[in-house]
Amino acid sequence: MTAPHRQLHLGAFLMSTGHHIAGWRHPQAQADAGRNLAHYVALAQRAEAAGFDALFLADGVAIRVDDDTLPYTARGASFEPLTLLSALAAVTERIGLVATVSTTYNEPFHVARKFASLDHLSGGRAGWNVVTSWSDNEARNFRLDRHPEHADRYARAEEFVDVVTGLWDSWEDDAFLYDKESGVYFDAEKLHRLDHRGAHFQVRGPLNVSRPPQGHPVIVQAGSSEAGQELAARTAEVIFTAQQSLEGAQAFYRGLKRRLARYGRTPDQLKILPGVFPVVGATAAEAEEKYEALQALILPSVGLALLSQHLGGVDLAGYPLDGPLPADLPEPNGTKSRFQLVTQLARDEGLTIRQLCRRVATARGHWSIHGTPSQIADQLQAWFEGEAADGFNIMPPHLPGGLDDFIALVLPELRRRGLFRERYAGKTLREHLGLARPPFLSRDGAAQRSRSA
Repeated sequence: MTAPHRQLHLGAFLMSTGHHIAGWRHPQAQADAGRNLAHYVALAQRAEAAGFDALFLADGVAIRVDDDTLPYTARGASFEPLTLLSALAAVTERIGLVATVSTTYNEPFHVARKFASLDHLSGGRAGWNVVTSWSDNEARNFRLDRHPEHADRYARAEEFVDVVTGLWDSWEDDAFLYDKESGVYFDAEKLHRLDHRGAHFQVRGPLNVSRPPQGHPVIVQAGSSEAGQELAARTAEVIFTAQQSLEGAQAFYRGLKRRLARYGRTPDQLKILPGVFPVVGATAAEAEEKYEALQALILPSVGLALLSQHLGGVDLAGYPLDGPLPADLPEPNGTKSRFQLVTQLARDEGLTIRQLCRRVATARGHWSIHGTPSQIADQLQAWFEGEAADGFNIMPPHLPGGLDDFIALVLPELRRRGLFRERYAGKTLREHLGLARPPFLSRDGAAQRSRSA
């Protein structure tokens, strides 16, 4: 039998008004998107009609923008993602639904229960983006003065994911009998109690939701630090990453795929989807004009604040905007991989602080491209066929127009090249991604031992 033709996986990364820091000011943007359900319903249905693998919602449990610049951005208020995706599950049928939830400011039982519920509500379309959070503002909402140390966060995350996946296996797939005649609701032998006791968590179980339709909702991970890559290699099935060049993306892709073997995994069990910020025009000149129009909307103070945020909160006010970044910036406790990416970008391209502000304002360190549909398809194809990506997380500059442009202009070109599906072949997110459904694995402790004694 001939192997199936490899095609791109595409996520629609929806950030309220769009990913450009000033995108909310664009004439076509839905400025009140953060509290507008109809806006998200329309986007979800357009992305599903276009055949995207999944919608992706990022999240944090604090306002991360500085107080001085907050009134000038659209980053201040948006829906809680699991609540929003539950609403979108009711108005879509096929597209995957991926939400970010932190392992630092939640408990495993809550997360296991919510994602199992979303998977049932959506008929098997849920995905959990595992993050450890990164800002002191989040810590201050949870009785802490500062964010826990990077190594401590990832140690907690490792155990957190193990507990969540263990809870998803509380019930065997056929545990529920619903036998009205005998009065037996479920087979007690197919209920399993986790009895987890670890360094960070003590969780008895079982989960009070039946096993999810996908077995486990898809595990996504977004960290590109050393600890983040190791967590992804052991536990993740999709990874979102920020890369700036083909060579850098290839090194990341190949290195992460090689790590899988130490955990008994194969390269096809992890899909790597770099973020890409596309500005599309009918001609190259039109695309450039669209891009510059967006850049002209950036308030200098907002651009500087966003850059400072990605450098760990360092105060850049005392440095000349047309000079280079300071060479001795300390590595932050928060997003180490983003700090390294942004500082490397400044060094490699010799960017001034002003130029770096403009670059970061587009997609916060993700790959930004603009051009005709053919030019953009050429670049996506080069990464896909060059062992740099299994697909992409599409980051529209403003919404809804940026997503509409990609769907109307770029997707037909990708389909013409045989790089993207014409229609869904399956119903679950796992089926879209070509990921196997995990078999039930009993992980109960005392209950299992007493049964076999």
